[in-house]
Amino acid sequence: MLDAETGSVHEAGRGRALIGGSASLEAVSSSIALVANRRCNVLIEGETGTGKEVVAREIHRSGSRSRGPWVAVNCSAIPDALLEAELFGHVRGAFTGAVQARAGKFEAANHGTIFLDEVGDMPFAVQAKLLRVLQEKEVERLGGNERISLDVRVVAATNVNLRGRVKEGAFRQDLYYRLNVFQIVLPPLRDRREDIAALAHHFVAKICTNENLRPKELDASALEHLADHTWPGNVRELENVVEMAVILSGSRSSILTSDIRIARGPAREAWSEPPARAPIPSGGLDYQRALEAFEHDLLTQALARTRGNKTAAADLLRLKRTTLSARMRVLESRLPRLVA
Repeated sequence: MLDAETGSVHEAGRGRALIGGSASLEAVSSSIALVANRRCNVLIEGETGTGKEVVAREIHRSGSRSRGPWVAVNCSAIPDALLEAELFGHVRGAFTGAVQARAGKFEAANHGTIFLDEVGDMPFAVQAKLLRVLQEKEVERLGGNERISLDVRVVAATNVNLRGRVKEGAFRQDLYYRLNVFQIVLPPLRDRREDIAALAHHFVAKICTNENLRPKELDASALEHLADHTWPGNVRELENVVEMAVILSGSRSSILTSDIRIARGPAREAWSEPPARAPIPSGGLDYQRALEAFEHDLLTQALARTRGNKTAAADLLRLKRTTLSARMRVLESRLPRLVA
């Protein structure tokens, strides 16, 4: 089975494999193996779309709690006023509409794993109660007095810098350390670009199977086009783009560059207004050299803004990385050296 967000392949009885051979993926895989059979809490950090829930599920699946329940809670998707009752349960009459008692997610996850996604968005008041639950290993339903013992493994995830939230006073420091016993940091796709081709091939195969289509292949130019993108939406974005490409390829067995449609956000659109006009001196100017100077300035700005990251600079200018590198070589032979 192929997981959409990380491109992880689950093979029954044969453990877990991550698609791609990057060192960062190997590190994630090793971390999962180290912590799966431990009782400690785990904090998974990573950008949106990197597959934090997939890794959390793998920790549960491959560990000693695999026969117990798996319960996932998206802390940012539940209104603040309801999150406490959702997590810890409530007794009858605890609040308006509580016509009967209800167990919370922690009770539902007893002897298994609870996954707290986007834990950084948890309200401060709920953080305090969560800290007590983690410390005492027991829970009190909202409005009740009975203490219910728990044996729950907590895996939390966030796409924000929790340490930074602690410094801002938006997240409890004691809760941060309680959750962050073992940390796994998921790399963004732009930092493991060598895995893009393998992921894309797997997504094509998966989509064709799910849609009962004849097998398709990505041609070399399409793969190069995918490799040139910085993927701000990470693996999730890659899968969406590949799915669109499979649809656009129609009855063809080969997916071409023209089938690859990568959406650009508002911040990445072309200029909303044209650049200021360059005045022509009374004595005229060298047209070609003026164009080269303008291009040189654009490339210098892009490289400075991205701290020398050519891939990010190319994406900023909506160029292929190979095109940017080629233009750099041409311009550096005629004008002052560009930012490296």
